[in-house]
Amino acid sequence: MTPNSATSSGPSRRSFLASTAVAAAAVTGGVPLLSACGGSDSGSREGTTSGKDAKKILPAYVASNVVKPDIPSKNGSSMGFTAKLDGGALKTSVAKKLGKGGKVTIMSPFWGSPPKGDNPYYRSMNDLIGVDVQWRNQDGNTYDQKLGAVLASSDVPDVVVIPGWNMMGKIPSAIISKFADLGPYLSGDKVKEYPNLAAIPSDAWQRSIFGGKLMGLPQPAPSLQTIVPLYRQDIFDKEGYEVPRSAEEFMALCKEITNPRAKRWACGDMKWTAFNTFGVLGGGEKPLWWNLVDGKLINRIETPEYLEAIEWTRKLFAAGVVHPNFKLGKSQIADPAPKFAAGEFLIWDNNIVHWYGQQASQATQNPDFKVWGMDIWGHDGGDPTLYAANPAGIFAFVSKKASESVIRDVLAVANVTAAPYGTKEWMMTNYGVEGTHYTIKDGVPVKNDQGNNEVMNAYVMVASPAATTAHPDLPDYTKAMVEWEQRMGGFTKKSSFWGLQITEPSRYTNLSNDFEQLEDDIIRGHKKISDMQQAVADWKSKGGDKLRDWYKKLLDENGSAAS
Repeated sequence: MTPNSATSSGPSRRSFLASTAVAAAAVTGGVPLLSACGGSDSGSREGTTSGKDAKKILPAYVASNVVKPDIPSKNGSSMGFTAKLDGGALKTSVAKKLGKGGKVTIMSPFWGSPPKGDNPYYRSMNDLIGVDVQWRNQDGNTYDQKLGAVLASSDVPDVVVIPGWNMMGKIPSAIISKFADLGPYLSGDKVKEYPNLAAIPSDAWQRSIFGGKLMGLPQPAPSLQTIVPLYRQDIFDKEGYEVPRSAEEFMALCKEITNPRAKRWACGDMKWTAFNTFGVLGGGEKPLWWNLVDGKLINRIETPEYLEAIEWTRKLFAAGVVHPNFKLGKSQIADPAPKFAAGEFLIWDNNIVHWYGQQASQATQNPDFKVWGMDIWGHDGGDPTLYAANPAGIFAFVSKKASESVIRDVLAVANVTAAPYGTKEWMMTNYGVEGTHYTIKDGVPVKNDQGNNEVMNAYVMVASPAATTAHPDLPDYTKAMVEWEQRMGGFTKKSSFWGLQITEPSRYTNLSNDFEQLEDDIIRGHKKISDMQQAVADWKSKGGDKLRDWYKKLLDENGSAAS
């Protein structure tokens, strides 16, 4: 999210990390969950929770009718809002303060320089909620290190925010042992005391069940793949380039575009688009790497599509059509945005939130600049096969030592931060105080310097509303982004373990850790496809086949999560 745009609280939480920011998408209704499987590796229940047990745990879903979207959700898309904002017409979603004035400490990842604790934004939010929130912000780039140390200690804050990408190693079992069961406060109709939490889609709550208990306050995320092949439509139109519809057409187009002497290359690293166009089981979380096919449980690394996608991406690098910026290791890659803006490369494998972000950043400097998104195509020219991403990826947990009054104050915080777009609570959470942190100009909220310094990375990390895309300054882009999601949603299906919060036995935790680096090494010509085939064979013998049996037992005993 750019500082001067209105968008959903979903994107604002993830856009702090340019490579992993996501636009949240609402997915309503629940699907069957697997029941807990026993295990002894971590001293806690491994597996996941489902069926009748889950029905007893999940909060009742009550859709919000406070604000009506301009573009309703379809095929798992976000809702879209295209109209300009009117500060005087904002709705109220929290009729009274639910907080009782207690003190709550929250540890959360933070990207940038945290503001002073006693600032106007924090004071205004605390007054709105009725809770004295004290922030223990930690550097988001090294959060995993701090997280491990805190959870291993006896000094756990009242609330700890944990992104899905930090749930590695011993973190899942620490969650089960260190944090409180929120079921007594939220399960079933109890959630109706907190209307904005009741409006969070059931699938996101489903992902919040750890060790058989409702433990996380979720941030709903897209059930769609969020990687879009962004392209410079202005240059495409000028040069007469056609948007490709197959892997072969893409390669031919890239060769046509590339002219190193003119300092122009076709694309960046297209690995994630390759995974989508070749129909590779997707998602960054390991349970989504598994799927039941013709009665056999397979991992994506065992599929021919996985190798084909890597090989095709390698050929792009070998053909010299990839901008040199992407040939270095990830830690050495400079920000590609200026080179994309300068037209040094024309196709950028990127997250959907950056579709708007790139356009907004250039709109005033270059009025002819136009970024658009390619529909994902099947590698052979047919329709793509896409796999759904999990419906929540960041969670806030409450300490097991917290008293009932502290837990209820935390829920009061979450009920405000989960307010829908177009409400006073959403505006306060995302933009602060009008006149102090922002002004509304021509229907668009614009942060000033104080807003940019104070209103970031904090309260938005506690809980989110159902996913929304809203850019009143560029309504055509709001429409385009939501409609892209809806079209791609029509080609999306769920793998066998979609939507479940699964705790693998700890002995398998690091089994797949080296595959991403090996993918990148092969793509850049440092390793060979045969090295990947050997790595897969090693993975099988070192525990992959036993892990398959473990996952298969979940399915045999409880059925698939896909519906």
